[in-house]
Amino acid sequence: AYVRAFFVIDFIQTVTMKLSLAILSIAATASAFTSINTPARTVSRSVATSDVFAPMSVRASGSQLEAAKQTPHGGTLVDLILKSDEEKAAAVAATTKALQLSPRQLCDVELLMNGAFSPLDGFMDEKTYQHVVDNVELPDSGLIFGLPVVFDTDDEDLQPGDKVLLKDGDRDIATIEFSDKFLPNKAYECLKCYGTSEIEHPGSLMVATERGKYYMGGKITGLNLPVRDFPCKTPAEVRETLPDDVDVVAFQCRNPVHRAHYELFTRALDDPLVGENGVVLVHPTCGPTQADDIPGVVRYKTYEVLKEETKNDRTRWEYLPYSMHMAGPREAIQHMMIRKNFGCTHFIIGRDMAGSKSSVTGEDYYGAYDAQDFAKEKGPELGVMPVPSLNLVYTDEEGYVTADEAKEKGLSEKKLSGTKFRKMLRGGEDIPEWFAFKSVVKVLRENN
Repeated sequence: AYVRAFFVIDFIQTVTMKLSLAILSIAATASAFTSINTPARTVSRSVATSDVFAPMSVRASGSQLEAAKQTPHGGTLVDLILKSDEEKAAAVAATTKALQLSPRQLCDVELLMNGAFSPLDGFMDEKTYQHVVDNVELPDSGLIFGLPVVFDTDDEDLQPGDKVLLKDGDRDIATIEFSDKFLPNKAYECLKCYGTSEIEHPGSLMVATERGKYYMGGKITGLNLPVRDFPCKTPAEVRETLPDDVDVVAFQCRNPVHRAHYELFTRALDDPLVGENGVVLVHPTCGPTQADDIPGVVRYKTYEVLKEETKNDRTRWEYLPYSMHMAGPREAIQHMMIRKNFGCTHFIIGRDMAGSKSSVTGEDYYGAYDAQDFAKEKGPELGVMPVPSLNLVYTDEEGYVTADEAKEKGLSEKKLSGTKFRKMLRGGEDIPEWFAFKSVVKVLRENN
C-alpha cells in the first residue's frame, strides 16, 4: 500500500539516503499541524478563497498601474552585482568556505543578484520565511510575496556569521554572509504554499527529497552571472528594450509553445484590460521544473525557432532562469511579482497555471480557475493586472475560437492530448499543423 510519507513514517535514528533525511525532518515537525485538516482536492473554483492559500489582509494601495516601465516591486530595482574586479576580489578574499550551488539554488541566486526578486537582497531569514509562508507577504513592509526564497543545506558545520563563496563549477557566482540557521517545518510549508503536504505533489517531493535539512538566511553579494546555454537578460536589461508608453503583457510558460499558446498570447493584446498598442513579452522559464518536463535547453531551442518564424514588433522574447514549484495560485503571484520587476504591467493567467497532478492518482491539485481567482484578488495590490487567458479550441470550420463560441455555433472541435502528442512525436507520426508548429516539432524530434 502506498505510504503517505509526510504523516506516517516513524522517527529514524540513522539515515543513509536523502529521502530518509527529508522524511525524518518532516516527521519531526508533523505534530505542529496535526489539528489542520488537509482540504480535499477539487476542480471547482473555491480553493483560492480557502485558508489553504493564506489570504492576507487587504490594504488600500491607491496605486495605478503604470506604463511599460513601471515601478519595481518595493520601489527600487535591486542590483547586488559588484562592478569592479577589485571589489570582487575583496569579496572573495573575505570568505572562509566555498560551496557548489545546486541547479535550483543557482536560479535563486541569479534572481536575487539581478533584482528579479526585488526587494530581497538575500535569502530569507526565519522570520521572513515564516511570514511569507503564513501570509503571502513580507514582514514589516507588507509587500506581496508568493513563495519563500530559501537557501537549504545539510552541512552541520555552516553557522550564522560564516562568509561563503558560492560557485557553479569553477565560476565564482556570489558570496553570502549567513544570518541564521533553522530547521523548517517542511510539511507545514508545503501545506501552506502548495495547498497539500502529500509527497506525490511535485513541489512537496522537491522540498522533501532535494532540499537540505536546514534553511539559512543571508545577504548576497553578486560576483558573476552564470554562463548558460540560453541567454537570460537582467530585469534592467529587459526594461531597456521595452517601450515607455504602452502596456507590456507578460506570458509565462514552461513548455514548448504550440499553436494554442501562440493564439492565446497574441489575442491577449486585444483584451479590453490592455491599452492600445500594447506589446507581449513571452518570458518562458528555462530552469528546473517537473522531472518529466522537456529540458530547459531544448525548450529554449523551440522558442528561438518560433521567434524567427512569427517575428513581429508587438511580440518580444526573453528567458527566465527560474525554478518551478508547480504551486498553482501562489506561484502565479510569484510570477506576476517577478514580471513586475522586469517592467510588465499585465500578466496572462492560464487555466490551471503552474498546476500539477498527483503522481499516484493523477488527480489535479488545483481547480482550473484557482490561479486566475487568486491573481484577481491580489493583482490590484501587487500593481499588475491579471489577464485571464481565453479557453481556445480548434474547429474545422473556423480555426481557433473560444470554447463558448464553438459550443454556441455547434462547431466541430479537434482535440489532441499532450500524452497522444508525445506518443506521435516519438513514433515519427505526422503532427497536425493546427496543433504544433512544424519548426517546433522538428526541434523536439532532433533532441528527443
